[in-house]
Amino acid sequence: MNYPHPSIEALLQTFKPVIGADYDRYRNHVYRVFLNCLLLDRDATNEEKYALAVVFHDIGIWTNHTIDYLDPSVAQARHYLTETGKPEWIEEITLMIYWHHKISPYRGNCEKTVENFRKADWIDVSLGLLTFGADQHQIRKNRERLPNRGFHWFLTKELAKNFFGHPLNPLPMFTK
Repeated sequence: MNYPHPSIEALLQTFKPVIGADYDRYRNHVYRVFLNCLLLDRDATNEEKYALAVVFHDIGIWTNHTIDYLDPSVAQARHYLTETGKPEWIEEITLMIYWHHKISPYRGNCEKTVENFRKADWIDVSLGLLTFGADQHQIRKNRERLPNRGFHWFLTKELAKNFFGHPLNPLPMFTK
C-alpha cells in the first residue's frame, strides 16, 4: 500500500520544524487521506499528485498560523511545484487543495482527481463513517495503522478559537 511514500516523507520533513508538536497527528492524517485517494483511484499516474497535494492541503494552519488556511496552503504548493519543475501540475493540485472541504460534489477542471481528493479527506474527517464506495475494511485497517493522535480534537480547538475571533466566518475553509 505505498506507505511510507518517499515524496510525502521528504516534504513532511521540510515542514517538521513548523508543524512542531502536531507533526505525528498531521503525518497520520496526511497518510490516511493519501491512502483513501488510492482506494478511490487505481490510476497509478495520479499517485504522485495525490502525494504532493496531501502534504500541502492543510499546511497553511502551521505556516501562516491560521484556520483560514486554503490560500496559504495553495501558495505553498504552487511555490513548491514551480521550484521543482512541475508547473503543469499547479492547476490540478491547486484545485485539489482549494476544494477539499467542498460539501457537495466538485464539477470542473481535473474533476476526477479533485473529486477523489475531496472524498478522501471527507472519509478521514468523518472518521470513516463516509466511504464513498471505498473498501471499509481497508479504511479501518489504515485508521488502526495510522491512529488519529488527537488530530480531530486539535482541529476542533482551532475552530473554536476561530469562532470567538471571527464569529461571522467560523468555518473559513469550507467551500460551497
